[in-house]
Amino acid sequence: MTLLEKINPAGVENMIRQMAESLKLQLGSDYQSAKMLGIKTGGVLVAKQLHEELNLTEEAGELNISFYRDDFSRIGLHPQVGASKTPFSVEDQTIILVDDVLYSGRTIRAAMNEIFDYGRPEKIVLATLIDRRGRELPISADVVGRSMDLPDSHQVKLRGDMSLEIFQR
Repeated sequence: MTLLEKINPAGVENMIRQMAESLKLQLGSDYQSAKMLGIKTGGVLVAKQLHEELNLTEEAGELNISFYRDDFSRIGLHPQVGASKTPFSVEDQTIILVDDVLYSGRTIRAAMNEIFDYGRPEKIVLATLIDRRGRELPISADVVGRSMDLPDSHQVKLRGDMSLEIFQR
């Protein structure tokens, strides 16, 4: 793999700050009562930062969507099914669903399937750090940190130190 671009943690933090402002505008004063769910693992990292920026009082939850994926055999991964952590009821709530990279749309579809297993939210707002081309499903983000038009041979990875790397495979 060849590293093509690296965005340092400060650049990622700026994107998350902009995402928080967009969520405030989109949800109005209701943003404070919204519940946040991050998709493991990169979405959880973004959700923690976004949760802090929004100063939400309710603890953020974590979704492990491994059981709901439909493309593991195709992409060569072996699912490690683990527990999700939802410290609140999703029933009739506004849910801010957070992921690091929106690409095919399959991760988001799987996350929504899991959310609906917990109840029926009033609304789901999708916030993603990176939105890139390549949808296989008709899913779009409501709030985006940065849009990228990358070839299929490229990969975007959020690191634990909150830096972002773009590779060519």
